[in-house]
Amino acid sequence: MAQFEWQKKNVNKKYFPVLLGIPCFLPFLWRLSHLKTLEPIGLLSDLGCGLLLWGIVLSSPYWLRLPLLLFWVLFQAASQEMFVAIQRLPSWDDLQFLADPSFVSNSMSGLHLAYPFYTLLLFSSFFITLFLRSYRPRPRFLVLGAVTGVCLLAVQIQLGQRQADIGVDSRYNPLHWFVRDVLFNSLQKGPTVLTWADLPSDLQRVDMNGNSLLEKYRAKNVLLVVLEGIPGLYHQEIRQAMGVNREAFTMQGLAGSTEDAMLIPDFVTHSHQTIRGLYSLLCGDYSKLSNATAKAFELQQNLDRAGDCLPSTMAEAGWSTHFLQAANLNFMSKDRVMPMIGFQEVHGSEWFTEPDPGASMWGPSDSGFFRGVIPYIRNLQAKEKPWLLTLLTVGTHHPFYVSDEVAARYPDRRTATVALLDEAVAEFIKELAAEKVFDDTLVIVTTDESHGSALADWMSSWGICIVMAPKQEQLPRLKSGTYGLVDVTPSILDYLGLEIPSTVVGRSFFRDYRKPREMVSYTGGKLRWHTAENFSFTCSKDGNCWKVKADSLLGDPPDVPGPDDPAHSTRLWSLAAALDHSLVRQDRRQLLQFAGGEIRKLPEKRGNEWTDNLAGAQYLQFPAGSRVHVSIRVTALEASDEGLQLQLFLRQHEILVSDISYEAFPVLHKGEVGEIEFSFVNSVARPAFSFHLVGEGKNATVQLEEFNVTVEQDRI
Repeated sequence: MAQFEWQKKNVNKKYFPVLLGIPCFLPFLWRLSHLKTLEPIGLLSDLGCGLLLWGIVLSSPYWLRLPLLLFWVLFQAASQEMFVAIQRLPSWDDLQFLADPSFVSNSMSGLHLAYPFYTLLLFSSFFITLFLRSYRPRPRFLVLGAVTGVCLLAVQIQLGQRQADIGVDSRYNPLHWFVRDVLFNSLQKGPTVLTWADLPSDLQRVDMNGNSLLEKYRAKNVLLVVLEGIPGLYHQEIRQAMGVNREAFTMQGLAGSTEDAMLIPDFVTHSHQTIRGLYSLLCGDYSKLSNATAKAFELQQNLDRAGDCLPSTMAEAGWSTHFLQAANLNFMSKDRVMPMIGFQEVHGSEWFTEPDPGASMWGPSDSGFFRGVIPYIRNLQAKEKPWLLTLLTVGTHHPFYVSDEVAARYPDRRTATVALLDEAVAEFIKELAAEKVFDDTLVIVTTDESHGSALADWMSSWGICIVMAPKQEQLPRLKSGTYGLVDVTPSILDYLGLEIPSTVVGRSFFRDYRKPREMVSYTGGKLRWHTAENFSFTCSKDGNCWKVKADSLLGDPPDVPGPDDPAHSTRLWSLAAALDHSLVRQDRRQLLQFAGGEIRKLPEKRGNEWTDNLAGAQYLQFPAGSRVHVSIRVTALEASDEGLQLQLFLRQHEILVSDISYEAFPVLHKGEVGEIEFSFVNSVARPAFSFHLVGEGKNATVQLEEFNVTVEQDRI
């Protein structure tokens, strides 16, 4: 018996380092086994990180080893899924939510993983380590492993600096990239202060100096169809026009139903996030080139600028203006932003009452959405008044909800949702033709953002724009020149012959321009800048900036990018900061209002914190040295005898905030008013800050009387 125990002990001791190393080196082995092209820099990062982790957990006691390995496994699995969803690795300013299990589970609704086998391997290898007894190897063995890991990472850093133009996923292990991003953000100095006057003229004003393509204006109505997250990559003719000769999924239905339309291949989305994309295309301004509080929220401090947005301008000129989206309006406060910029009718998922088996947690399926839109358009057509209708789909939003049967027919779930959208939008366009909508309506199919592609990280800045109009023969099939979401508003106003407000910037894609222009975007954690001199810059927050001679911000550059002068990189980031502050250039006090008497029906039992959120106060930026005051007042309109319960959650980067205290809402009965008021100061900046107000109660309805967030800077 003693001999058996001795043999068991030696076997455990012999295989302990090997079994413990499996989860540490799985990312390296996974990359090695799935290489389509050689990625030696990424392999160095995986191996170096794996060696350092292996050395740490080998020398750690059981109680420390397990949380370290669990964090590693969770981070690696979630990062892979995140990359598939939006083509970027976790970074400091937007992905700390990976540590929040509730948010991750919400985003991965239904456990529809892109890499289920990889995730299974990671967690299986971790599970095995739960049953291993600790045997610490000799110190020299650990020192050798640590030194080797550090040397590998040092070599990776040198090679990565020389090839900083390629995607970060090809150069970094996700955790390596995250730690690097954290360090550079904490050590980075603030940008040199530049003002609006320092910006290139292309970014300051509208340019109508091109030659018009139109003999006269004929369309009476305007229909904007905004497809969630779709890049130009999915249209073969656009792909070829931009010189992208690589295999990719093609939206054959959309292409086939728009064979006579004008295509704009070189079309830029300026940032990630739907509210930012909608702001750009509806207000004729660049969305923020950072993750700071969206300009759409800052319009509350600049109502004159809100009055210059497309819906307001058209409403003032006699059009009826309508916004209809598939998702709940509460999220990102679109129920307040859209009326503020001039939409007279605003509807979300609550408008769609027909049964829809394909509906997801976000709202109706794309096919269900478009089916519901047709009667809406018929109603508009029956009236003599001209109209503007903006539509926003949701089916291609993460977590890409489709049935398992549909998903099995495609390489991944995202592609499956794009295929379903393709079928739905093609059928919708055919319905529009049958209803003779094209006879008197300008129709523009575009997107709010780009979910990018693994083929290249610049594709996260590549949008889609397809224009259909009466007298289509006046327009070319392929529109030359660089355009973006910022140009939608001036283009529509130019087409209709309406006066363009002085605050609107951009160009009209109904005109031909002889001179190149400035174009900017901030996607995938990189600032991309194309100058009027035809130079393209790609700058990361670590100070690296790569320069290449190119005709566009988009597309594969004709030459290999080379490093730029660090001083120029600093200037570009400073110009981006100046552009970010176009709405609140001098104001040190902001009042953000997220309620104004809206009536909300509560679920009987609170379910999803994100979709059940009663207010749209998400992803705000509180600068260092600021004081924030929050005041909320809610009236219970209907409630059972037991009353209703409201709860407020504070989150930063989607992680629950625990260092801010405030009173809880009392149980409210019919007719009672619940109020809470609190303040907090920010010694350091708080980016991506969100307020989640949720409630529950049987047959309960509330009225949001007030939800104010006041930010005063330089108060501490």
